[in-house]
Amino acid sequence: MSKKTLLNSKDIEIILHRLACQLIENHNDFSNTVLIGLQPRGSYLANRLANLLKTDYNIKNLELGLLDITFYRDDFRRKEKPLAAETTEMDFLIEGKKVVIIDDVLFFGRSIRAALTAIQSYGRPENIELLVLIDRRFSRHLPIQPNYRGRQVDAINEERVLVTWKETHSKDAVFIELK
Repeated sequence: MSKKTLLNSKDIEIILHRLACQLIENHNDFSNTVLIGLQPRGSYLANRLANLLKTDYNIKNLELGLLDITFYRDDFRRKEKPLAAETTEMDFLIEGKKVVIIDDVLFFGRSIRAALTAIQSYGRPENIELLVLIDRRFSRHLPIQPNYRGRQVDAINEERVLVTWKETHSKDAVFIELK
């Protein structure tokens, strides 16, 4: 498998600060906004953004949830081996709030569709936005577009975008791999 580096740790750090500033521009003090990271991979990005907003940008009372969408996926029963569920950590309702769904890579759009269905269990939000680190724009199966994107990538279907985080792989990086 050949692997090409798209983003290194410094690139990711710059993108995280830009995304945090864009969120602040649209949500001010986050008094009526919640961030929801999609388990498992979107949770790393969501946690990192929440920490950045709190420490570097002095945002108080930021609500962060982690949502498991395993049983809402349309391919749940189509896999050869059963999908392993993650934990959902949302100790708040989203009724009337602004929700920002966070995931690492937007590819087909199916995970986001599953998240939109799963989120209904927590109330009816005022509106929902999408933030992704990588937008694979030419691969969509569903009409879903991000409101915030770190980097747009044009990759062919045989290529895989792999995001690694220092919490799990010892360094932050984004690679393109040929399958």
